[in-house]
Amino acid sequence: MNVLCIVGPTAVGKTKMSIELAKQLNGEIISGDSMQIYRGMDIGTAKATLEERQGIIHHLIDEKNPDESYSVAAFQQTVRAKIAEIQSRGKLPIIVGGTGLYIKSVLYDYEFAGESESKEVDEKKYGHLTNEELHAKLAAVDEAGAKEIHPNNRKRVIRALEIYETSGVKKSEMIERQEHQMIYDACLIGLTDDRRALYDRINRRVDVMYEQGLVEEVKALFDQNIPESAQSIRAIGYKELYDYFKGLISLEESKELIKRNSRRYAKRQYTWFNNQMDVTWFDVNVNDFNQTVQEVLTCVKNQ
Repeated sequence: MNVLCIVGPTAVGKTKMSIELAKQLNGEIISGDSMQIYRGMDIGTAKATLEERQGIIHHLIDEKNPDESYSVAAFQQTVRAKIAEIQSRGKLPIIVGGTGLYIKSVLYDYEFAGESESKEVDEKKYGHLTNEELHAKLAAVDEAGAKEIHPNNRKRVIRALEIYETSGVKKSEMIERQEHQMIYDACLIGLTDDRRALYDRINRRVDVMYEQGLVEEVKALFDQNIPESAQSIRAIGYKELYDYFKGLISLEESKELIKRNSRRYAKRQYTWFNNQMDVTWFDVNVNDFNQTVQEVLTCVKNQ
């Protein structure tokens, strides 16, 4: 094993697990969360504080401004370079997070066939279409591909359409043709929990985020005129509070929406990792987390 990866739904304990394992396995942590890369977005993305990191080096945190975009291709390139860098120091790279496609793009032979993630798309060509109309247009030619892209992610929808219109091949078919072989000797650990217990923990986490100052954190972005179309503001916890600041919903409604959307996201995360990657799952012992740490350690050391 030369790479360790810890995945699972939000609020399940991935950050805590990664720090414990990094201490015992001489590791450095690479964030596999697509939103922790943004500065000024600490509470809503549940970044580990400096104190919580316990001296463990963390990579890909606070590297972009909230008005900048960040792609899967850029993540893949950066993380693969980080893995080599960490290994050159004789340490274990530990990728931790819940953004499934980002993590898979690093570990597997994931190629962006026929697509440049950094290339600007032709907005003028589709400017007359709403997000919903554009997504429906993609679904008409590539139903499977459309299901993988949120209707509000206009840029990715247009890219997928451009691939089909220029090559006659569906993006989903291009991805399907790849062999999905892991390119690292990696150990994939997944953390899970009883769904009701996890949902309760998510609800409590959102309450704590509000107590810690989530509203003020998002208000700072809103006051900086970071547009709601920015990639960073699509994050759960930010888009809902933008609606509050625009007077569309109440503060309490924003909190309930964040809880609901976080629960739904957790369900999608578990399903995605379970179907897309060869993960060894561990039930988290909330009352004795160290027991779970020891179980994971035993598994990792036997790899």
